[in-house]
Parts: sequence; structure tokens; C-alpha cells
Amino acid sequence: MSALVVASVRTRRTSRAAATGLAAVGAFLVWLVADPLLGVDFDVTRSGTTTVVGPGMVIFMALGAGLVGWVFLALLERFTTQARRVWVITASVVLLLSLVMPFNSGEIATDAKVSLLLMHVVVGAVLIPLYARTASGRSKKDSSTTIV
Repeated sequence: MSALVVASVRTRRTSRAAATGLAAVGAFLVWLVADPLLGVDFDVTRSGTTTVVGPGMVIFMALGAGLVGWVFLALLERFTTQARRVWVITASVVLLLSLVMPFNSGEIATDAKVSLLLMHVVVGAVLIPLYARTASGRSKKDSSTTIV
């Protein structure tokens, strides 16, 4: 690999890692405003089991979404010349589908549903454009080098 390609890979990795961290921080900030400051109750009861959506879960889920998106984009870059376009469309559809989750998560207060929706939107609003910005414009024949 040439020095330029190595630098490009490092920059891409650093940018994606920063985007993933930023998405997690954004989701955590929504939780921070909603739970401790506004008193939103994030207790979700489903089938008699109560789960508390706390800061650890919020950060873990946002980081998980970021890492899954990162892997998906890396695979797209390896196997298609339209990685950026496919990423934006697919990630946007996944975001829209994820907005159903707070309404299908069991017994939960309306203010908590709104806060969870906002967390989903924040994570998507960070990851979709920032990952798209880092998507390589390589041609399919150049895919012999792995970009992650």
C-alpha cells in the first residue's frame, strides 16, 4: 500500500471512530436532559419484565449501531462502486424503521417514547452523513486493498 492510501485509511478510520463516539455522546446527552433534568421515567415494562433504560444502555446501543453501520459501509466499499449511495439509502431506511421501536417496546410513558425517538434521530443524524462523507469513491477493480 502506498503512503497516500495508508494515510487515507487512517483518516477514514479516525473519522468513523469519531462519528461513532459523537453519536453515542449525542444519545447520552438526550438521555441526560430527559432523565435527570426533566425527570423522564425510562422504565419499560414488557411481558411483566421491567427494563430501565439507563446511560450505559444508551451509550452501548449507540456504539453498537455505529459499529454495525461501519462494518456495513466497509463491506459496501469492498463490493460495490456505489457504496456512498447505497449506505445513505439503506441507513436512512433502517433509521425510519427504528423509529417504530419506541412504540413497540411495551408499556412506556409518552415522554420516554419521545425521548427514545429523539435518541434514534440523533444517532442517525450523526452517523448517516458523517459515514457517507468518509465513503470511498474507489472503483470495484481497486477493491484488492481492504478499507475498514
